[in-house]
Order: sequence, then structure tokens, then C-alpha cells
Amino acid sequence: MSFKTLLIYNSPKLFEILDEIKRKLNIEVLYIDKKNYDKEKFDKIENYLLISNQTIDIIVDNFLLIDTPKKISNLIEQINLNFLKLKFDKQSNVKIGKYILNLNARSIHHGGKSLDLTEKESNMLVYINTHKKVSLKKLQENVWGYSSNLETHTVETHVYRLRKKILETFNNDSLIKSDKDGYFLDK
Repeated sequence: MSFKTLLIYNSPKLFEILDEIKRKLNIEVLYIDKKNYDKEKFDKIENYLLISNQTIDIIVDNFLLIDTPKKISNLIEQINLNFLKLKFDKQSNVKIGKYILNLNARSIHHGGKSLDLTEKESNMLVYINTHKKVSLKKLQENVWGYSSNLETHTVETHVYRLRKKILETFNNDSLIKSDKDGYFLDK
């Protein structure tokens, strides 16, 4: 099975054309009509793009509306660009407990709310998330590039400000925790 799936919605001619050339495109092509749409389990398909030449009345994350008629080379280019965008978006998201950290946008999301982060805040969250528990000195060295013997309160100040921002936006005062051994995330 291919790692990319193109779902053609209610356009039999488009399906016929793309199904003929699917091997050259290295994609799987499936047809979905209006009556079978509700039965489709999109969460079971890992990398898909739903394509249609008409607006559909449901919300789908990976949806491409095309104008027809269109040169097949332009359509293939548009499909490939959308698959690249989906891959880029997927690679930029890091799961931190119930939150999603978007590294490209430098923002953290949960429950329909979003919080913009600084580069250091993003890097700090990723570093702590990757290492489970991190000492103050390790954060100084690896996120800020400071010497471990430098006496500074930069990390504590950033943690304090980030905790405050998370509390104000998500009403959560326990995402970043600390004890005598360092910082960790409460997932």
C-alpha cells in the first residue's frame, strides 16, 4: 500500500483519470461518493488528501478544492504540493501531554486556544519534553548556550513568565513543574 492516499469525492471522471496514472504518482486513489462519505474512517488513513471539484459541507483538514477543467500536469503539481505541505505540518507538531507545540509557528495549542511562544520558550519546552527531567544547568547550557558555572537567573525568569502565560491562556499552573533535581513537564 502507498504511503499517500488520494480520496476523490463525488467526481467519477477525475477518479478515472487519476486511477490510471496512480503508479506514476506513487499514490493510492480511492473514490468516495456522497452516500458513502459518512462511512469513511478518515482517522484510520494516515496520510490522505481529499480532492473534489465541488465544495463539500463537512469540515476535513486535508481538503483540496480544484477548478475543472484543469491540465493534468497542473493538477498533479497541486496534489504533490499539498502532500508536501501536509508532511511539513505533521513534522512540525510535537505532542506535550494534552498540548500540541507547533515548532514552525512557535505556538502551543489545546482546547481551541493558542498561545504564541518565543524561540527560547519553544526550545525549552522541547528540551524538557525530550529529556523528561532537566537540571537548571543543563537548560542553561543546551537552550541558552551559557556556561554551566555562570550564575544567572535567566532560566528561572523564563520559566516564571512561561508558567504565567500558560496559566492565563489555558488556566493550567502545573504544566512546567520543578523540584530539587530540575524541571519536568506534568503530562
